[in-house]
Amino acid sequence: MHATIARGVCAATLAVLGGLANAEVKDAGADHFVLSYSKTLDVAPAKAYAAIASVERWWNGQHTFSGDASNLGMKAEAGSCFCEQWKDNTVEHARVIMVIRDQAFRMAGAFGPLQGMAVNAVLSIGTRAEGSGTLLTMVYRVNGVAGSALDKLAPDVDQVIGEQFARLANYAATGKPTPF
Repeated sequence: MHATIARGVCAATLAVLGGLANAEVKDAGADHFVLSYSKTLDVAPAKAYAAIASVERWWNGQHTFSGDASNLGMKAEAGSCFCEQWKDNTVEHARVIMVIRDQAFRMAGAFGPLQGMAVNAVLSIGTRAEGSGTLLTMVYRVNGVAGSALDKLAPDVDQVIGEQFARLANYAATGKPTPF
């Protein structure tokens, strides 16, 4: 029952965050899944792209180990760490593997409970001009072994990563991760 309530809260949160133009589990099997999100923003690609590295400003602190997004940090350069640090603790959530200014930001990393499953995961965020605005995209690809039952985890991961995408889109467009 707790999982059902959590899913309901996540769904309500996504609705409040402005909805996603396109969001879905694109593909899922026991050994993989692909999540994809996109939204057109009324800002220039450079502004949308600049928001990505400010992860501590848009990532939901409820989806951190410390419970506080201000403990997150990341630089817009290949090899940098999307890390969380508090007291005597530190977590590497992902490693930045590609930065193409105003176009592409890619990280390798399995988030949350996926980290302990020894899966391979890549999160790609893209920005490109569309009309007078920007098409913001996010694709999360996760691969493991068939015994990982990743198809069963995909909907829950979709809720969490989808929320982060909505928060990033809102932050890039308004300077605030939520519409409140």
